[in-house]
Amino acid sequence: MPEQTEIRTTERAAPPPPAPPATSDAAVIRDALGVGIAVGLSGFAFGVTSAGVGLSLVQTCALSLLVFTGASQFALVGALAAGGNPLTAAAGAFFLGARNAFYGLRLSAVLGYRATVKPFAAHWVIDETSAVTLAQPDRRTARLGFTVTGLTLYVLWNLTTLAGALGAEALGDTEAWGLDAAGPAVFLALLAPMLKDTVERVAAGLAVVLVMVTLPLLPTGVPVLVSALAAPAVLVVQGRRGRGTAQEPGAGPAHDAGAPARPEGNPESRPATEEDRA
Repeated sequence: MPEQTEIRTTERAAPPPPAPPATSDAAVIRDALGVGIAVGLSGFAFGVTSAGVGLSLVQTCALSLLVFTGASQFALVGALAAGGNPLTAAAGAFFLGARNAFYGLRLSAVLGYRATVKPFAAHWVIDETSAVTLAQPDRRTARLGFTVTGLTLYVLWNLTTLAGALGAEALGDTEAWGLDAAGPAVFLALLAPMLKDTVERVAAGLAVVLVMVTLPLLPTGVPVLVSALAAPAVLVVQGRRGRGTAQEPGAGPAHDAGAPARPEGNPESRPATEEDRA
């Protein structure tokens, strides 16, 4: 019997994925300080606006110290300035700030703080700290970015809030300065770079349309809640279009990956038929 030679094939292991580029501490601190200072200065506009709608100095500073969610704070005082019911204004601010809970779920795994530290860190979970933290390649730099951004923004926001509330009387009519638009402007400036694909841009545009349409019809604070329906509406439409494309006539069934391909266009490559044999 002829000898049977065993042929062994060796497969080369796939190379490990490249490690993310290291980020220096100086670069992390620079970015964190930039975000913290740029956004923290808008606390002055909040202090002026809050004092302009009738809130006392203590109430204004307490909102920045204890709430510390800039967009929600502006939503609250903006609704009060428009004559809205305090409960409705508080509800709108609450639901707008609820997004931070979803940030916290992600940041909890990234930062990995102990249970005793998490309640204190949760107070700094906002848009800016989340953006800086999630941009880091590892846990050490993520913690550094979160701490520097949170500390800078918290201290500067509260100092500028105090300055704005104290200086509101010197400015006179706050509505003439248009400072109530500073909060939404900062929020949009942070949001715009995140809208990277068509779905996100359409959802944001639809949210703006919903606010503009419902603003004169619904109580103050409610249009912001209605605008939240833009995201699920766009996702539903996208899902239906995707299913319609998959079932489009003429597309044909999906080719089985395990079956041999059937070449077309070359008669010599097709199986012989009865006519060919004749």
